[in-house]
Amino acid sequence: MNEQRLMNFVHKSVADIGALVNGSLVAIGDKLGLYRSMAGQGPLTAAELAARTGCAERYLQEWLSAQAANGYVAYDGEGRFALPDEHAVALTDESSPACVIGGFQMGVASVQSTGSLTEAFRTGAGFGWGEHNSELFEGCERFFGPSYANFLTSTWIPAMDGMAAKLQSGARIADVGCGQGASTRLLAAAYPNSTIVGIDPHSGSLEAARKEAADAGLGTNLSFETGTAQEFQGQYDLVCFFDTLHDMGDPAGACRHVLDQLAPDGALLIVEPNAGDRIEDNLNPVGAAYYAFSTLLCTPNSLSQEVGTALGAQAGEARLREVVTGAGFGSLRRIADTPFNIVLEARR
Repeated sequence: MNEQRLMNFVHKSVADIGALVNGSLVAIGDKLGLYRSMAGQGPLTAAELAARTGCAERYLQEWLSAQAANGYVAYDGEGRFALPDEHAVALTDESSPACVIGGFQMGVASVQSTGSLTEAFRTGAGFGWGEHNSELFEGCERFFGPSYANFLTSTWIPAMDGMAAKLQSGARIADVGCGQGASTRLLAAAYPNSTIVGIDPHSGSLEAARKEAADAGLGTNLSFETGTAQEFQGQYDLVCFFDTLHDMGDPAGACRHVLDQLAPDGALLIVEPNAGDRIEDNLNPVGAAYYAFSTLLCTPNSLSQEVGTALGAQAGEARLREVVTGAGFGSLRRIADTPFNIVLEARR
């Protein structure tokens, strides 16, 4: 027995316990506007934050202390706490690709399914996306949305051969697995001459998507339909899978179906979590988060559907290439990547 290794692991475990429960505190801070109230304000006491937010001072004192211990806020002494500007971006600025606040909302929602997933581990049964706590759906949009807003129409679409010009002049787009429609709304706003349809099997997400589109003043070139990746119909110039392919029960079948719906010179845009092709390539903080979400969300969701391929969120480009080209696409190329995503273009 290596006593030092034992104690090192105990210390790591205690830190992870703190991180686990701190995730709930971050979600509380987000919901109550605590981070937004601290952003740009310099050091504040619990009483001053209570006056700004209408929350109870005693709870805030403990929350601020926990946030300082976890490194989310800085303790300036004499009972004053400050939110560093850099941390404020990650926790409050949903226009920035560095914003991660939605990930905490996803995480807290995910762990609420621990009991059901424990049983699924025993039986091998799936656990569908719609069976999770409803906070998951908004959290997912908020986590992935900032990257879509910053890169989809400015970088990813222009990197596709001739696609930006086609969408600007007028084309048909299917956003398959659109969720609450963050990507769908961006496409509709950027390409008003094109017709965009968001497709998803989860009715609750589509209800939210329609409301958000209406609130944004969109609608004439945008619609939403209930369906799966193997049910949608029509001829499209562009089909998009935004962080959805690995969640599908039959990703190869979905890609084959896309081929049947694509215009002759159409393309499939695939955005997937960034991952290497080997487990050892993904043993890093991003991989740790994605493997955890994959265990709680993506793999059970795929197993709840027909075929149950269960690619997982860290499938890697080589495995994705096998699926896409094996389904009949003649080419697949990486056109962009970010710390969180890889972006692929598939053609006939």
